[in-house]
Amino acid sequence: MTHSAGKAERPAFTAHQYAFTAHIRDPERHPRPPGVEARRMNIYVELFYNNVEDFMASSYPVLRSITPDERWHAMIRDYFARHRATTPLFPEMPREFLHYLEHERAPDPEDPPFLLELAHYEWVELALAMADDEPVPPGVDRDGDLLSGRPVLSPLAWPLAYRYPVHRIGPDFQPAEEGTAPTFLLVYRDAGDEVHFLEINPVTARLLELVQEESGRSGRELLERIAAELGHADPAAVVQGGLEILEDLRDRGAIAGVRG
Repeated sequence: MTHSAGKAERPAFTAHQYAFTAHIRDPERHPRPPGVEARRMNIYVELFYNNVEDFMASSYPVLRSITPDERWHAMIRDYFARHRATTPLFPEMPREFLHYLEHERAPDPEDPPFLLELAHYEWVELALAMADDEPVPPGVDRDGDLLSGRPVLSPLAWPLAYRYPVHRIGPDFQPAEEGTAPTFLLVYRDAGDEVHFLEINPVTARLLELVQEESGRSGRELLERIAAELGHADPAAVVQGGLEILEDLRDRGAIAGVRG
């Protein structure tokens, strides 16, 4: 049975539903189904679109604030018309929109060069706020020794690197070119379920990378490796400075603790 034949054999009521929803998603390309009053149909069209647009505007407030109205609504209408969501959960819609921006939407010459990175940065806050991970995984000692033990990054702490300083972008600052160096950020959710954004330097970013990649090594071993990579004349000073960083991150809730 061909796909077109399958569509032809839909019951009349099902075909009517498909036509109804197609018009709601994209009224310019799909005609109003027969027998439905235009005024009533328009109520549905406006209601559904306004709900989606309002939710996206509140989910991506910075992106909305820097995007002219005409381009913003064109983008949301294109998303609403073309994207096929993989989940029925309404709170997952921002992730669906990010997927649309990254993989489905045709780039517009007027897009700012940082559009995708800014959207990702704004999505991260929502994703962390909804994450149901435990801040301290099983088997982790919250108060263990950070040098002799193996530091563990909290599942609710995400180290990020961007080409643009996304945390500074807004109506008054929209860089035309990427920064001379990456912007490193740590986004984490604390014990009070508040999401925080912390700008970190390249050394701290490297330390967190090693915490994730070299989970079998102690904090001291990780810091000694960083000292060697830096070619530092006083490795002990790097270890002491790194310990202070790890302790601060543990106090914030970004480092969950250690494994023995």
